[in-house]
Amino acid sequence: MFDTLSERLSEAFRKLTGRGVLTESDVKQAMRQVRRALLEADVNFIVARDFISRVSERATGEKILRSIDPGKQVIKIVNDEIVELLGREATPLDTSGQPPMVYLLIGLQGSGKTTTAARLAWWLQNNRGRRVMLAACDLQRPAAVDQLERVAEDAGAGFFSMRDTTDPVRVVRGAVAEAKLRSYDIVIADTAGRLHVDESLMKELEAVSRAADPTETLLVLDGLSGQDAVSVAEAFQERIGYTGSVITKMDGDSRGGAALSFRAVTGKPIKFIGTGEKVDGLEVMDPGRLAGRILGMGDVVGLVEKAQETYDIDEAMKLEKKLVSNSFTLEDFAGELGRLKKMGSLSDLLGMLPKGMRPRGMEIDESQFTKMSAIIGSMTRKERLHPEIINGSRRKRIAMGSGTRVNDVNRLLREFRSMKKMMKRMKSGKGMSIPGILR
Repeated sequence: MFDTLSERLSEAFRKLTGRGVLTESDVKQAMRQVRRALLEADVNFIVARDFISRVSERATGEKILRSIDPGKQVIKIVNDEIVELLGREATPLDTSGQPPMVYLLIGLQGSGKTTTAARLAWWLQNNRGRRVMLAACDLQRPAAVDQLERVAEDAGAGFFSMRDTTDPVRVVRGAVAEAKLRSYDIVIADTAGRLHVDESLMKELEAVSRAADPTETLLVLDGLSGQDAVSVAEAFQERIGYTGSVITKMDGDSRGGAALSFRAVTGKPIKFIGTGEKVDGLEVMDPGRLAGRILGMGDVVGLVEKAQETYDIDEAMKLEKKLVSNSFTLEDFAGELGRLKKMGSLSDLLGMLPKGMRPRGMEIDESQFTKMSAIIGSMTRKERLHPEIINGSRRKRIAMGSGTRVNDVNRLLREFRSMKKMMKRMKSGKGMSIPGILR
């Protein structure tokens, strides 16, 4: 997320940090690089221009240039202005209305509305304790109803459809009535999109919105579309109106122009950012933490939150006891791999660390997760608890059962032994890396 922009900004700041004295010329040169970085990231031209103007005005003040470490002061100003650009603080969803509330999802075809509907349902159920139903109001796209039904099941949410109608207004009214009968708190209406903004799309959405009277109308934007996403946002704001946006596919967008331009152009908040492919791939957009990731400062708070979602105190205490007593087994190792996978992409997790804490020169081979889990899964429980009994014939059987080679099994066992030795010696709390995944 924001990889290219982060790198470009780091290059611009490299000449500023560590210098005791800065001149206005030094700052202006850095700001030219920052401006170029923003435009390369597909940030709206006017937004980039105004951003640089504000930063330059603050950064060339006498108080900054004569400070003890002016370079860091300039970076702090850039950080503050990015936070301002993104909206200062997270904007929560309105969950205070009389149930069943309706959340209406709107946007172009392919922006990720159906996936976002499931993710939003999962988030509301797991983080806000709400009962959620998904309503299939997209009656234009082939198999859209079936797709929503599948993702609703993945999210553990309710589902409502009316397969005998082509009128989405009937569907949303029926969904609200059904939600009342079955005591659902929130109905998420997944509406139809087009490949472009057109009159028929807008008329349909206007009718659905009037019938639904939504508490929240969320515009789902494809983060890969850059400035085009902002143009789409303006068109939907003019005709339909919305309370905020969800920007999807952000893990596939190393630029980030849509996220940085949206609030400044529309005045509306980004409420969530979508990443990855799983149902839990939705995170609240926090301007301060996102600015930190853009500037390479990381998002340690977000990393801790992900860990807390996966681990509980009892599990952590059991693991600590096993590490201290050197009784950590392959069965425990498999459990830790599973929990680490639930936290998300390892690349994303490392990206949440400050740059200075990230391993240098290491390639991330996430396929090792699957291979290592398969090898351990092909062992008997006795072998997982006592890997020293795994002889040549057992290794062949394990390799055949896991679809790997004997060399892969040998490597896992060798690295597991090395890891246990390291744990035995480890006295500090500096942590460890999973063997075979980082190299």
